[in-house]
Amino acid sequence: MNQNQSQQKIQNPQTQVSETPQMNDRDLVNDMLSMEKYMTDSYCTALNEASHDALYNDLLTIFNETQNTQRSLYNSMFKKGWYKLEQADTQKLQQSYQQHQQYASQFPYNNVH
Repeated sequence: MNQNQSQQKIQNPQTQVSETPQMNDRDLVNDMLSMEKYMTDSYCTALNEASHDALYNDLLTIFNETQNTQRSLYNSMFKKGWYKLEQADTQKLQQSYQQHQQYASQFPYNNVH
């Protein structure tokens, strides 16, 4: 890995776990995070399709709790160095921004930025 590639990783020092066939703490938290992500996606779909206001409000409460749990698990994994991110390429971000600005200029209404 060259100098440039290593600078693009955003990660805390990794908390060591035992590497055995059994699930360790990292595996368990990663499994829980994956489940919470799946559940928030599913609740989003349910919210979009709920036709009854009381049901919608109940689902929204559950969604928010699930989303908060997902964020807490993500934060825990990131702090322990078990979740790493790649730094966004500034040039790619600028290109994407310009592309979306062009899309916005094609909207039938003005001043959308």
